[in-house]
Amino acid sequence: MTPRDASDSPRGRWSDLDRPPLNATALRRGLVREGGLWRQVDVVQRTGSTNSDLVARAAEGKQAEGVVLVAEEQTAARGRLDRQWTAPPRSGLFFSVLLRPAEVPVHRWGWLPLLTGVAVATGLSRAAGVDTGLKWPNDLLVTVGDEERKAGGILAERAGDDGVVVGVGINVTLRADELPVERAGSLALAGAVSTDRDPLLRGVLRSLEEWYGRWRAAGGDPAASGLQETYAAGCSTLGRVVRAELPGDRSLVGEAVAVDGDGRLVLATAAGVQEPVGAGDIVHLRPA
Repeated sequence: MTPRDASDSPRGRWSDLDRPPLNATALRRGLVREGGLWRQVDVVQRTGSTNSDLVARAAEGKQAEGVVLVAEEQTAARGRLDRQWTAPPRSGLFFSVLLRPAEVPVHRWGWLPLLTGVAVATGLSRAAGVDTGLKWPNDLLVTVGDEERKAGGILAERAGDDGVVVGVGINVTLRADELPVERAGSLALAGAVSTDRDPLLRGVLRSLEEWYGRWRAAGGDPAASGLQETYAAGCSTLGRVVRAELPGDRSLVGEAVAVDGDGRLVLATAAGVQEPVGAGDIVHLRPA
């Protein structure tokens, strides 16, 4: 599907006064600067997937690092394991960024989704006044009432030999009757002091620029950059008994005790051993 500029909506820019469109000009003015990470900010009204679009653009070899693609609505958004992500137009922040961490060894690129989680949580705390927990490896959690709910997710994909596209989806103004599943949440339902998407997006992208710069300057070392410690401090998975649903229809139950230097979740099992998990679904079985 061909992306369209946000101003081209046939329904008009202000068809939902509770969900005004993003101001692309103001976003560029606030984010694109000489010497900064963000070089280009594009806002489209509707597309299938910002990740798919940006991966395709990067494959052409014409996109430099620092491109941001934002969609007011995605019709074929994907999460991990090709799960579908749906939300009403302008109800959230749906964007992807292109990164080319040339100074960082490829084996450390697996930290990028975790880094993005830290950056998003930090940015939302400042801009929305909402505490966001991180469920390993890529979910953003908020508290609605006394329930922990998923309000966002992160998906990283390789883009050629030297690039990574990181996509972020955050439910901002999603109402209770619009939730795709019972356990979903949004910043509004979590009591955010602001649901104005323009400053929220600026805050998240500035935080991502800061953390990415710190990590890249440290050669991707998660300890030296402070990333490993900060992620662990905000990770809601640590200290819980969890079930890891692993590739090959295997599962592993244990207490999540650490995130190691490779970004893997370490489980202490009933057998008395610690096993690192590098990929799989994590189910929280008991609160920390």
